[in-house]
Amino acid sequence: MKVVLRIVLSCAILSATSLKAQHVPKEVPVASYDEKHRPQFHFSPPTKWMNDPNGMVYYEGEYHLFYQHYPDGTVWGPMHWGHAVSPDMVNWQNLPIALYPDSLGYIFSGSAVVDWKNTSGLGKNGQPPLIAIFTYHDPKGEKSGRTDYQTQGIAYSNDKGRTWTKYAQNPVVANPGIRDFRDPKVRWDEGTKQWIMVLAAQDQVQFWASKDLKSWQHLSDFGKQFGSHGGVWECPDFFPMKVGNTTKWVLLLNINPGGPNGGSGVQYFVGNFDGKTFRLDDAFAAAVGNEKAVWLDHGRDNYAGVTWSDVPKSDGRRLFLGWMSNWDYANVVPTAVWRSANTLPRTLELRQTPDGYRLAAQPVKELEKLRTQSFALGKTTVNGTLDLTGKLGFVPTQSEVLLELEKPASGIFRVELSNARGERYSIGYNATNNQFFSDRTQSGDLSFSDKFGAKIHVAPRSSKDKTIRLHLFFDVASAELFADNGTTAMTEIFFPSDDFNRISLVAEGKPVTVLKGTMWQLKTIWKSQ
Repeated sequence: MKVVLRIVLSCAILSATSLKAQHVPKEVPVASYDEKHRPQFHFSPPTKWMNDPNGMVYYEGEYHLFYQHYPDGTVWGPMHWGHAVSPDMVNWQNLPIALYPDSLGYIFSGSAVVDWKNTSGLGKNGQPPLIAIFTYHDPKGEKSGRTDYQTQGIAYSNDKGRTWTKYAQNPVVANPGIRDFRDPKVRWDEGTKQWIMVLAAQDQVQFWASKDLKSWQHLSDFGKQFGSHGGVWECPDFFPMKVGNTTKWVLLLNINPGGPNGGSGVQYFVGNFDGKTFRLDDAFAAAVGNEKAVWLDHGRDNYAGVTWSDVPKSDGRRLFLGWMSNWDYANVVPTAVWRSANTLPRTLELRQTPDGYRLAAQPVKELEKLRTQSFALGKTTVNGTLDLTGKLGFVPTQSEVLLELEKPASGIFRVELSNARGERYSIGYNATNNQFFSDRTQSGDLSFSDKFGAKIHVAPRSSKDKTIRLHLFFDVASAELFADNGTTAMTEIFFPSDDFNRISLVAEGKPVTVLKGTMWQLKTIWKSQ
């Protein structure tokens, strides 16, 4: 959505064209999923443009994924809600577009909930409705110079999300005169018996409350004096998490620009909520003052991430998904049939650390069903380059890699992917700086943006453990690192001329002892094998 708005409006939204004239596809487009750079175990749209995941809700055995979608182009345009469902967050079925622009505007990001008690009165036959709440963006209002062109609307479904009806009295939240007023995330708060909405409002968030999802009252504001303010705040999420017997509230907050390695990023806050006001935990407040932030992912390509609502209590996980791109180059990456994919789904855990409460992110266990052939590496000293493709026959495209190594006192350890063209991508650990890093400066096509391959991206290592654990996923055009049991995450995309078909372990400056390694080839989720 979003801050690229002013850049792409003139070329992508066809400003002189009425909404009624936009092409409206009725069926799911056919896609082969074998195009160049196409992810094989990440969700990507069958065709055309995708950005923010939104409306993520679990209901009757299905994980619903809605997403920002422009069905008539591969750049950002008039936003719709695309739709897919999955029984496991891994294997996806594409469904027809759920929500279309109308006379009130484009359908920007938002959320969805199961209205279990039918507080809205929109359910039928004793069954709870699904309620989507989203931002209306009025392009004519923006073009005319008004500030109130973003409002919040709702829609409801009584057939498991297959069809949606927009509420007749939209918008349900009017704009108080704020230019960036969007991305509502809603949850039921059992303690206060009300719906709580967190809403991005320029460079802070607002909290609102409702008894019926239709009438809303403003509660409080948060964020002016905390965290990174290098860009507009977007796509918030708000939920309680337990550490032992203690309950804390977590606020996810996406920002663009201002991310840890440039462009888009996901920061977060931990504190307490009394049903009206969110206040930071004291230790966390000290960590995020004076334009400092705590980041969920230090890579360049995890943005607009939010979590699924209504995951059963018997499951108990907080499940996260992000958009795997960055507004610095999202509109120009070298894909033709579709643009963008999502990150792997992740389980978030809140942990108590010496620095205070921190989130850890790890890949969901359901991904293990993608594993096929496995490869084992015993205790090995790496001195220079160890070619795992030559040694084990292991190919990195569509793979999972789990390595444990003794923390070196100095030097660099990296996992390197390469191809016959001499293109390479590396991800690893720099002991001298105590940082993880991702290096795509020689990874293939860099021509589409001077910001894509300009520098090596880094993430500080916070764990004091003498064993470094690297959990890596490599798809056709992406890498995701979950280090030290999820303490540090990095997500990066790349575009080699030919798929990377070799993988090596490289130690520079000093030998590194790998204690053990396990690798798996991963099957595609899109084609039968």
